[in-house]
Amino acid sequence: MPIRTLQGLQQFSQSHRIGLVAAAMALMTGFALTAVAVAPLVAPDAAELPQRLVVEAVAPEGLATQLDALAAQDFTLTRSDLTRGTDTAESLLARLGVRDASAAAFLRSDATARKMLAGRGGKMVRAQTDSLGALQELTARYASDRADLAKSHFTRLTVSRVDGHWLARLDSVPYGSQTRLASGTIRTSLFAATDEAGLPDAVAGQLSEIFSTDLDFHRQLKKGDTFSVVYETLTADGEPVAWNEGAGRVEAAEFVNSGKVSSAVWFAAADGRGAYYDRDGRSRRRTFLASPMEFSRVTSGFAMRMHPLLQSWRKHNGVDYGAPTGTPVRTVGDGVVEFAGCQNGYGNVVEIRHGSNRSTLYAHLSHIDVKKGQHVEQGQRVGTVGSTGWATGPHLHFEFRVGGVHQDPLRIAKASEAVPLDAASRPRFAELVRTLQAKLDVAETLAGANAQGE
Repeated sequence: MPIRTLQGLQQFSQSHRIGLVAAAMALMTGFALTAVAVAPLVAPDAAELPQRLVVEAVAPEGLATQLDALAAQDFTLTRSDLTRGTDTAESLLARLGVRDASAAAFLRSDATARKMLAGRGGKMVRAQTDSLGALQELTARYASDRADLAKSHFTRLTVSRVDGHWLARLDSVPYGSQTRLASGTIRTSLFAATDEAGLPDAVAGQLSEIFSTDLDFHRQLKKGDTFSVVYETLTADGEPVAWNEGAGRVEAAEFVNSGKVSSAVWFAAADGRGAYYDRDGRSRRRTFLASPMEFSRVTSGFAMRMHPLLQSWRKHNGVDYGAPTGTPVRTVGDGVVEFAGCQNGYGNVVEIRHGSNRSTLYAHLSHIDVKKGQHVEQGQRVGTVGSTGWATGPHLHFEFRVGGVHQDPLRIAKASEAVPLDAASRPRFAELVRTLQAKLDVAETLAGANAQGE
């Protein structure tokens, strides 16, 4: 474009600036109005658009083709279960999803592999198969049958295919452990509450033992009482064990009976010996237990009663505990067996001298497990419940005497002294209490939340 023309346009724009701006604004306004008017025409109602239904048959690949495709992926399937006392090699493998005749034959014929189905059921088993169900490895874990390893190790039996041949191997493996929390509320009995809370029987037994000097579970348990517990669970290859011995030690517990709180914490002192203490550092082990049995019910207390045979009111100088024949009976304190045999109306009876002119008597036993002159420790089994002598049914008659005078066993147990923790161990004990109390609080909170959700 010639320079003279550009100069002319520049002079025109300067002299007509206002007019040009107004024209530009009018032009833009026109575009805006046009856009507003045209926009609705661009987005019609979807319901007014034409529709067409397309139907097309899809034929899937045949089953054989699909199975071949799965097999080509070469993945491993794992399934776990527990053995049953009635299991055969075929029934166990079928329940685990295994389709392998050679594996079943090996379980029947090999001496080591047969241990998987021997004895009682309850072994933890896990099978690994390929996509077609052929067995790759079968593993069983169960309690060791060696007395020296039963508390610390489990048995692992492995059946695997190596270079086309089946091999069976036994290993003794140390237990692992996990910490678990639980809480419960008493509605009928301690055992029913612990079952409802999912606690193993071994943990329920420990709770009864721990608090036996504070609480007679046969006479003092009330509906609405609560408990919280932190306990150790033994594991086999990371899985909680299924057999009864699977529960480890109770690490901390709290029991609320009629509003009164009792606590217990397991603590190992500097000498390595462990014991239960309350939160103030007082040992929970007292001279005498409150009851000679872990679980039962009191059928006759330390009071006047109608004698079941003589049919007259007489003073009952002991406590009767109703329980099935064969239920274990334990001594409530350390001592020496003074008498073990048959004694008139008492039937089979054990009498233990505890020193300081104190003794206990256990009568109507079906079986006696100690001998005269034998030293016994608190909680040791001395016999089993029976109905020998003048008994109208299976029960234990228990007496406590001081200087030959009969006393209420529960009152004697509560009056016995507890040994305090030594001063050097108190700082470490206090730190442990804080840690475990926090876990007990969590267990109680979870139990409360579950109760509200019911």
